[in-house]
Amino acid sequence: MLKSINTEAILNSLTEGVITVDKEFRITFINESATRLTGFSKDEVLGKICKRVFNSECCDNNCPIARVLISGKNIFDYEGEMNCKGLPPVPIRLNASVIQDENNIAIGGVITFRDMTLIREMESIIHKESVFHGIIAATPVMKDVFALIEQISGSDAPVFITGETGTGKEMIANAVHKLSKREGRSFIKVNCSVIPENLLGSELFGHAKGAFTDAQRDRIGRFELADGGTIFLDEIGEMPGFMQPQVLRVLQDGSFERIGESKTRTVDARIIAATNIDIPSAILNGSFRKDLYYRLNIIHIHLPPLRERKDDIPLLPEHFLKQYCILYSKSIPHIDEECMDLFLHHNWEGNIRELENAIEYAVIRSKPDRGLCICSLPTGLRQGFSCNNQNINNGINNKNGASEIIELLNKHKWNKTAVAKELCMDRSTLWRKLKNMGLQ
Repeated sequence: MLKSINTEAILNSLTEGVITVDKEFRITFINESATRLTGFSKDEVLGKICKRVFNSECCDNNCPIARVLISGKNIFDYEGEMNCKGLPPVPIRLNASVIQDENNIAIGGVITFRDMTLIREMESIIHKESVFHGIIAATPVMKDVFALIEQISGSDAPVFITGETGTGKEMIANAVHKLSKREGRSFIKVNCSVIPENLLGSELFGHAKGAFTDAQRDRIGRFELADGGTIFLDEIGEMPGFMQPQVLRVLQDGSFERIGESKTRTVDARIIAATNIDIPSAILNGSFRKDLYYRLNIIHIHLPPLRERKDDIPLLPEHFLKQYCILYSKSIPHIDEECMDLFLHHNWEGNIRELENAIEYAVIRSKPDRGLCICSLPTGLRQGFSCNNQNINNGINNKNGASEIIELLNKHKWNKTAVAKELCMDRSTLWRKLKNMGLQ
């Protein structure tokens, strides 16, 4: 089968192991790398049935050669373990393909595989060095942030986190609380930009029964709920001016009154605040109090945008790929080099959140057991790029394409009624399309 001296010399020069079998699964060739990786010599394996030689976890129930012979489809980047000669299990990554004669009739198969032990060890080291309480980063500027969070773990001083939208300010707040001496106590989060102005005071400080029309009973505010723990005031730059003096008072002496009540109460809550606006400019235009800023800004943590720490970019897509493969029950073994190159050169105005959304979108569109490639990315991201891999899972071929429907689903936060309305179709029609796309 592979009788040529030149061909054999080429195969023996490869660092990957190469094994070929005939239709009866008898080994017809093994290269030098494969003998070194398995510990078997050529004489020990040639002519023998492969699964009786190589004790791999996939040999009995999921033989890759059997799969390619039955399906006619090649297997790429399958990961498993191999046991040989009683040695400890070796993690491997293999590819399997059908060998055909001149009449395109299958006459056997070929497997190539490599030892992943060193790569797994390196991945473990990188993971330990690049993951900080769920935050994926390894650049010096982010390691400085992590070091600062550890240094302030014994302090109750306010923390002020700044950075663009999508840089991970909430995750930093989570880490600050988790490493603090208040860890294990309440951690209350408030987004100051989404609560209506007329309700924000009640949300933060509570109210007494009868304080206003709908106040049918006493209510505890978020600050009281955070007593003894931490309160995170996200988007504090959006807090209306009339509310800022009350927060300043809590920072100064821990005191406040519920709305409609004259009784002064005290609370012991550590305050972490975050914003994506330019606070010095907000102070100049009068929308943010200078004294509140100085009280909040005892410990300042600034998160740089993703475009300024591009060495972190290769770590993030791999993390999100694993996360969304689990969520959508898909097997996508890797990210293509061209796709990763695009990630490295994109400006990421939406920062980590934009990157995460792009990976989720791509996982939804990608075919299983194939690499994630450029053609599966959102249209705006892959503009000007193209590929011929055809790794997209286009479940439908009619007027409304899969990419259009997925983009609309993301736009409407997966509200199918709203998507169906925009597409001018019945909800049941959209449901059938989603079912065909595997997104029911």
